[in-house]
Amino acid sequence: MQRFLASLALFLIAVLPIGPALAVPAPMSDADLLAKSDLVALVKVISVTCLSVSKDERTGEPLRNYSANVELIEVIKGDEPKGTDVNVTFHDLPKQIVGPWSVFYYPGEMVWTHLVKDGDAYTTTWWNGRGEVVHKAVITDLPTKPGETVAIPRVRTEQPSND
Repeated sequence: MQRFLASLALFLIAVLPIGPALAVPAPMSDADLLAKSDLVALVKVISVTCLSVSKDERTGEPLRNYSANVELIEVIKGDEPKGTDVNVTFHDLPKQIVGPWSVFYYPGEMVWTHLVKDGDAYTTTWWNGRGEVVHKAVITDLPTKPGETVAIPRVRTEQPSND
């Protein structure tokens, strides 16, 4: 009987999590991403600004909130016209969090993304809402202090007029 209890105790220790269980939520299907998004577009990230920095209550580490200014290159779904600029907000998460919960945007990259309206800006619909990268980022170091911005030079391609 004592051997059984010892074996049971070892089994329970092995299978029960120690501390809070952190699991990555399932990715959304392509159909769900499309249905739940207000804007689906190919975007070019022009700039990223650090909006604020706050300390995480549990870890004490600084967590930043960002706003990316993006140009809409192609629009698959949404009311925003091609060529328009919109802002996409995103934020840091504590390093101990498991999984790709937050989606980051970097100046110079061109990427397909699924977005939902959040006040005057947008946020990524779900952690897998950022799709295929068409062009890699030019800048991969994001600003660290509130008010700081990193940006690429703005070049717009103008369409020839039919005059």
